[in-house]
This record gives sequence, structure tokens and C-alpha cells, in this order.
Amino acid sequence: YNVEIKDSVKDLPNNEVSLLYEIDEGPKLYVTKILFDGNTQFSERKLKGIMETSEKGLLSWITGSGLLDKKKLEFDCHKIAAFYHNQGYIRAKTGEPQITVGEKGLTITTEIVEGDRYAVEQVRITGDLLEPEEQLLKKVKIGKEKHFSREVVRKDTLALRDVYADEGYAYAEVMPQVQEDDQRKVVDVTYNVSQNKKVRFERINITGNTVTRDKVIRRELKVAEGEYFSGDGMKKSTQNLHRLGFFEDVEINTKKGGQEDLMVLDVGVKERPTGSFTMGAGYSSFDNAIAMFSVAQNNLFGRGQKLSASGSIGSRTTEVDLRFVEPWLFDRELSAEIDLYNFEREYYEYTKDAIGGALRFGFPLGLDDYTKGIVGYGYETADVSDVAPSASIVIRDMVGTNVTSSVLFGIRRNSKDRPWNTREGSYNSISYEYAGGPLGGDVGFDRYQATSAWYFPLPRNTSFMAQGRWGYIVQREDEKLPVYQKFRIGGINTIRGFDDYSISPKDPLTGDRIGGEKMLIGNFEYRFPLLKEQGVTGVLFFDVGNVWSKDDSYSLSDIKKSVGTGVRWYSPIGPLRIEYGWVIGPEEDESSGNWAFTVGGLF
Repeated sequence: YNVEIKDSVKDLPNNEVSLLYEIDEGPKLYVTKILFDGNTQFSERKLKGIMETSEKGLLSWITGSGLLDKKKLEFDCHKIAAFYHNQGYIRAKTGEPQITVGEKGLTITTEIVEGDRYAVEQVRITGDLLEPEEQLLKKVKIGKEKHFSREVVRKDTLALRDVYADEGYAYAEVMPQVQEDDQRKVVDVTYNVSQNKKVRFERINITGNTVTRDKVIRRELKVAEGEYFSGDGMKKSTQNLHRLGFFEDVEINTKKGGQEDLMVLDVGVKERPTGSFTMGAGYSSFDNAIAMFSVAQNNLFGRGQKLSASGSIGSRTTEVDLRFVEPWLFDRELSAEIDLYNFEREYYEYTKDAIGGALRFGFPLGLDDYTKGIVGYGYETADVSDVAPSASIVIRDMVGTNVTSSVLFGIRRNSKDRPWNTREGSYNSISYEYAGGPLGGDVGFDRYQATSAWYFPLPRNTSFMAQGRWGYIVQREDEKLPVYQKFRIGGINTIRGFDDYSISPKDPLTGDRIGGEKMLIGNFEYRFPLLKEQGVTGVLFFDVGNVWSKDDSYSLSDIKKSVGTGVRWYSPIGPLRIEYGWVIGPEEDESSGNWAFTVGGLF
């Protein structure tokens, strides 16, 4: 901002001249002060929090704070005025920001005229009423506000439009009228509704899909040709197409059809590659060096089917997994999944070599579009070896072949907006697994598990996640319950900062980890964009949890805790997580913290 530019002209032969600009850039200046003049109801700190423009901070080289963008500053003035309007100050105005250039930086001063604050007195809905006025008034919120808010009026207008749109009135108009009483400082709000004609879908056009078959897209739509227009159906259709993961972008637009009561729906998609082949190497706190590979196709032959094969070889783990998912079995909303695996893992106390598989079905329960029932069958043969003679008797009893035959019943509700870097929605599940008995095998138990995760969008493209997990397993009489079927936690997917599978009850005589029958985990994350265009996200987390034996009670007094930070990126080879956790109050045999990472994992 202290740049100096001088120009000079020098005559040249042949009736020509040379033009020279001499530029002295001067030091780069940042915004160091943001001031307001006239604000009495709200503090400078509050008003600064509304603005995109900010004062220079310690991390300005990352966040870009302190840089002045005059278009952004102009928008900030509109945001401040809108904030006042939404707090009842309907006459509030902001002046032209004054920018002062100093030696140490830029100072921005904005004048504010607040005016008087207005309350809401009467709210009415008039015009074409689908329901009695008192029923429609339950859909609007301005009457419950202590002070007038333009934003609430705007949301009420959209809410009323949605009510009419869900009944097929796609062109319904809602006109809010505000009557002001300057003496009493109150306003009356009237929503006037014109429903216009009821509209049907004449035609649905799908474009942009060169690989994905039309029926894969159409079956995700919650609207159909010949049916009445539905605003809620349009929203759910867009969400469903995004959740498929096949498309970089989805655009749904409408236009008038051949008659006034007909509408054409255009669904445009931009496909992304859904197949991948990767080979790589890395490091894990549990396995040390790891070599991995994966071959996956999430949209097999454009049918929406998923087929994947993956494997990894580490110093302590060798694993191969083959999985196939049919999301619409027999063209019905019935999913089927087949999973076959073979892995060998060297735990701290023993080695498990297992081969097995599972067959699972998912089906709608008719509650809503997000809730499904799950039923499945699993079979596994596991050989346990490399057990020291001095090991716990619980571990020595596992030596040899252990056969698990089990059925699973569960309910799952998944309303997440996307599987990776979720910003809003929730994931909830509860399951019961029965093993042994008439199903055969020599392992018998009843396992109960529940998960509840909630995602909350926050300003500046950030979000917050809170997740809880609970587990309980009971051994059946005269049947075995191997240590590997019990709960052991620790690591990147449970309690970060702790070694993998290190949180477990121990044999009081040998000190071996023998797993527990009770488990509780809580995870809390704040996510924020680091490199938005590249899809790199930062995370701050707080984890709590523990595992207890059947004779112990769930207790918060001995809960394990950790805090940490990390980076996540949907890389070309799959989702990448790199995170470090610090253990809070580590015990003598626990490390103070650990790095952990994963690559891939979404199929």
C-alpha cells in the first residue's frame, strides 16, 4: 500500500519512444486494527467475528488473516448491517469503511448507525391456505422471536414454500409484508400465499453419465415422471446422488413443461473415476513397516456394484480381503454383501491365523429413507499359536483351532451427507450377534454393540463431531470365548495416542492383556479446512474410553484420555489420515503419545 510508481519517457529514433515504469514496492502491509464508531449494543469483538476480513494473527501465513480484499470488506459491511437487522435494529446502517495506511499496517474504521430495536407483535398468513391458519402458523418461527429478524422471516418464507411444494404446488409464491409502528417500536408480519397451479413431472432427463447406467441414477431419485412435484423429494434425490460417491458434481434443475401444470426435471452429473489400483508402503505404530495393495471398483460396469480386493503385509500382520456389494438386489431396495478374508496377526501375547467370510443383507424398515435393518451370517476358523508356557491360562486355553459361527441382527440409520469429511448428519447403529449353540462351532457368546455419531456444521467450513460407542459381550456356558473376540482398544480408530489393542484388562498373575467384556469409547473432533481446493482438512480431537472385565462396572474414574491433532486428505490412492495423540496421565507401561496413519478403507 506504500508502493511508489514513477514513469519516464525516452525518445527513440524513427519517431518512437520507450516507456519505463520504476516501481518501489515498499513493505507489505497487513490489517492490524479494525475499529467501529457508533456501536453501543454490540462489542467490537462481536462485530469482528462476523467479518471475513480480520486482523493479522500469528498464523497469518497459513490462514491469510490480515490481508485486505476491498470486495470482501464491502461484503463485510452488508453482513454487519444484516446482523443488526436480524437483532431487531431494522433501521441500522453502516458507512463506507475508512482505510488508513500507517507505517505498521492498515487501520479500518467503520461507522455504524444502530437506530431503535423493534419487537414482533402480530403474525398472520393470508391468501390460498392449504391448512387452517393456526396450523400453518406452527410452521413459522418469527412469532416466537423476542425481536424482529429478517433472516427468520426469510427462513419462514422458504418453510411455507416447502409446505406447498410438497403438495405439488411448485410455483407457489409467499410474499412477506412487514408493517412497522415507529412509535411503539413493533412490527406486524403477514405472509401472503399464492399457491398457483399444481404441477406434475412431465419428464426427467439425465445427462453427463457416460459410465453409470440411467437406472442406477433413477432409483436414487425420490421423484418420478407423472408424479406431483415434491420439494422434499428433490432435496433427498440430490443427497442420495451425492452419497453414491460416483459423481464430482450433481445439478438438478427444473423448467416448464408442455403445459402450465407440467414440469421437466434435468439431472446433470459429472462422473469421477470410481476404479483404483494402488500399491504402496508405509509405517504403522503396530506393524512398523507395511506394504499394501488394493484393487477396487465402486461402480462395477456402471451398475452401482462394488468389488474390492485389498491386502497388506507388515512385520506383524498379513491380510487379504475380498468384498462384493450389491446395493439393489433384484432391482429392489435390498443390499447384499459378501466378504471373504484371510489374515495372520501377531498380537503381543499370541498369533492368530484366521480364514473366514460373511454374508450380510440390508433392507429398509419403512421408518424413513435413512434407516435399514441388517441381518448376516459369519463363519471363521482361527488357529492360535506362539503362546508362551508362562502366558495367562485364558490365552493358553485358545491354543489350537477355534471355530466361530454366528448370526448378526442390527438396525442402522445413516444420514451423513458424505462418507468422507462428513459435515452434517448422523450415524446410529445397534446390533446383536449370537455365536455358537445350534449354529455350531466351539465359540459361543452374545455380543451387544451400539454406535452414535453426530456431525454439526459450523461457520467458515468447519464442523464438529461427537461419537459414542458401547459394547458388551457374554460368554455362553460350556463354550469358549477367545481373547480375540473380547474388546481391546487403542489406536487410530478408537483411542488415539495409545498403542494398537493396548487398552485391555490384564491377567493379575502374568500381566498379559486378556481382553474385556465391557467397552466404552467417546470421540470428539473439530475439523477445519487447511487447503480447501486440495481437500486437505485439519483435525483437533479428544478421545476417552476403556475396557473392563465382566466383574467390573463401567466407571469414569479409570477412563483413558488423549488429545491430539492430525491431517486428512482424500488422496489419489484413497482417504489418508495422519494423526498424533498425546496420552493424558499415562501409566508406567503406557507411552506418552503416538503417531498413527491409515490409507484407504472406504469401499
